[in-house]
Amino acid sequence: MPIIIVVAVFLLLLWFFISRYRRCPSDKILVIYGKTGEGSAKCIHGGASFVWPVIQDYQYLDLQPMSIDVNLQDALSKQNIRVSVPAQFTVAISNEPALMKAAAERLLGMHKDSIRSLAHDIIMGQMRLVIANMDIEELNADRDKFVTSV
Repeated sequence: MPIIIVVAVFLLLLWFFISRYRRCPSDKILVIYGKTGEGSAKCIHGGASFVWPVIQDYQYLDLQPMSIDVNLQDALSKQNIRVSVPAQFTVAISNEPALMKAAAERLLGMHKDSIRSLAHDIIMGQMRLVIANMDIEELNADRDKFVTSV
């Protein structure tokens, strides 16, 4: 009888550890939050980690790029001339540790459409700011500078 109890406890412990071990595919970031010992969250890209029940939980952030169409209308240039600038941006979450942590703090739990909308608004604001500091001639002649500035 005692051997059955030992085997049952062993199988229960094995099941417990296997069920809480989380692997992260290469196109996602595993974000473990709760009591992590590393600040607000622990971010893992392409690895695995054990997630303690009750004190920790996890979610995934998608690394796949998003395409965002921006059609800026009537932005004022440095010379107070209105310009319209259609553009398309491709954005994605970086797998650099500091940027992964920042993305986890700001984007975790948001739906992909909400992230796209937030990125669209940030890009629009940045484009307006850059256009306001450039002449029309600069905008037309040095498009690389414009793109880099945005």
